[in-house]
Amino acid sequence: MGNYDESLPVVTGTVVNNSTKEDNSDFSGKGEKQTPKCRDPIFALLLYINVAAIAGVVGVYGVDGGTSDAGDTDEDTTIEGFEGYIYVAIATGAFGLLFSALSLMVLMRIPQILIKTSLIMTVVLSGVWAAIAFAAGNLVGGIIGAIIFALSCCYAYSVWSRIPFATANLVTACKAVSSNCGITIAAYFFAALSFAWSVLWSVAIVAVQDRTTTCVEDENGIEVCESINPGFLFLLFLSFFFTQQVIQNTLHVSVAGVVGTWWFSPDDNGCCSSAVTGSMIRSLTTSFGSICFGSLIVAIIQALRQLANQMRQQDDGILLCLAECILSCLESIVEYFNKWAYVYVGIYGYSYLEAGKNVMTLFKNRGWEAIIADDLVSRTLFLLSLVVGGVAGGVGAAAANFTDWFDGIEGNTSAISFL
Repeated sequence: MGNYDESLPVVTGTVVNNSTKEDNSDFSGKGEKQTPKCRDPIFALLLYINVAAIAGVVGVYGVDGGTSDAGDTDEDTTIEGFEGYIYVAIATGAFGLLFSALSLMVLMRIPQILIKTSLIMTVVLSGVWAAIAFAAGNLVGGIIGAIIFALSCCYAYSVWSRIPFATANLVTACKAVSSNCGITIAAYFFAALSFAWSVLWSVAIVAVQDRTTTCVEDENGIEVCESINPGFLFLLFLSFFFTQQVIQNTLHVSVAGVVGTWWFSPDDNGCCSSAVTGSMIRSLTTSFGSICFGSLIVAIIQALRQLANQMRQQDDGILLCLAECILSCLESIVEYFNKWAYVYVGIYGYSYLEAGKNVMTLFKNRGWEAIIADDLVSRTLFLLSLVVGGVAGGVGAAAANFTDWFDGIEGNTSAISFL
């Protein structure tokens, strides 16, 4: 994990002011270390209640929520089908972890090449889209593709000179993470925790559906089942996204704290360095409420968008489609804002609202420079994520085709396993 291109610059800092700053002081774009105390604790309490509620649903209804009167044969087939999906999830997860580690090593060796490749691929793909649309006779799609292609070319040309700066940021972050490899172990733990939460929530929603859905036969003898009450569905979606966001953002805040600590003390490194342990402790204690605060905002938007999507599939209304589009855009904006706010939370210990004020000041003073560098790095990480996801999905599809895990199960198991 420690191999990287020595010719690339690694940036570190020098402490000029290590004093703490009280909450009633004025904000500036430059963050300052805050007095340690629990921030936004009410939102951490909401998370605990949320997890306890889902665990309670699973404990009370989850055991017999999937039972059926169809007989032992059908029950055994269902169990075997679920076992196949579990096996695929374990296999793809293992390969995903392996290739994630390999991709980080590649990223540290050739960061500038990967940044340029991701930027060029954006231009090429937009051009391919326009060409395919015109070739298929889709004039509107071709024109839109051509406009996106032209804008992509202009963007690539304008930011090309900033690639070295983005590369330095990326190399510095990779060096900080590799020097404190304990945060990588924490990332694997949070990934496993996220998977466990998904399984727990899935059992809960199946139990709720089993308890609240009634099925009747219409005049043609076809069984028609009611959908889950939209209120229950919203709360379930909110519960799922809230906890998932907290898990992701806790890791994000921890990494920000590790990089920020390493920035000023590069010699203090190791698997269990003070940067790793201190950042994890702050993320799970004093800053945990702030993490939950921002996560809840995003989770509400995600739950509303998912609910609109479910209703649109049933009603196919144009207003629901517009609502889903607006919520999707709003979700992206808030998630991007949170990504920067959590840096202030992780490094300096601000509350969520205080961190948000500093982010706005940062964007006002140096917004485009920060956004462009972050965009170039994000494109590169997205490219690597696609590669890793594609490889893991290929493993899942291969398992569906060449094993007996899905024998007797109808449907396109290869596609499901790939996804």
